[in-house]
Amino acid sequence: MNNHLSNQPSNRELRHSLRKEVRTLRQRLSKSEQQLAERKLLASLIQLPEVIAANKIAIYLTNDGELNTTAFIHWCWQQAIEVYLPIIHPFTTGNLLFTQYLPDTTLVKNKFGILEPQLDVTAVTPLSKLDIIFTPLVAFDQTGARLGMGGGFYDRTLAQWVRGNLPLLTPIGLAHDCQQVEYVPTEEWDIAIPKIITPSNCFTF
Repeated sequence: MNNHLSNQPSNRELRHSLRKEVRTLRQRLSKSEQQLAERKLLASLIQLPEVIAANKIAIYLTNDGELNTTAFIHWCWQQAIEVYLPIIHPFTTGNLLFTQYLPDTTLVKNKFGILEPQLDVTAVTPLSKLDIIFTPLVAFDQTGARLGMGGGFYDRTLAQWVRGNLPLLTPIGLAHDCQQVEYVPTEEWDIAIPKIITPSNCFTF
């Protein structure tokens, strides 16, 4: 019995395996599939009541096969909705800052090779001023459990929201349809997302 139990994969191993599997799925999407997903996402988001009512939206730049957010960002600019992007906090390990993103914003690669705005403290905004934070994710399940890339950046960011300190902020996850799985093994620090949008569906948990 003990030997059998010792052969069972740990939660950490299950998460690592699932992360690798789903990342491979989205990386294999063709250019035309990605473009279609981007158009469907835009069509869905511009009808979302939370977006229609928003003035300040935090979102991310696409990386690693993620659902492309470019068309939606351009739409926000056209609607005079302020767009904010995450920056890895230069002093507080594992945390994010959010800074305004404009068409002429200078982008640099962070330590993960992901483009982010060059830090300008005058463009940073507190989370309490944001209406929506669109979060990336690797996988999600029918409960809203979200598996990220493993750094915990968004879990730390949303911890204040969980504690009720950000009553005006609405977190929404974005993912390809292929990123929905039957079950996401969670840890105590994981924060479930109340709404996740894919090109084909809008899930509310």
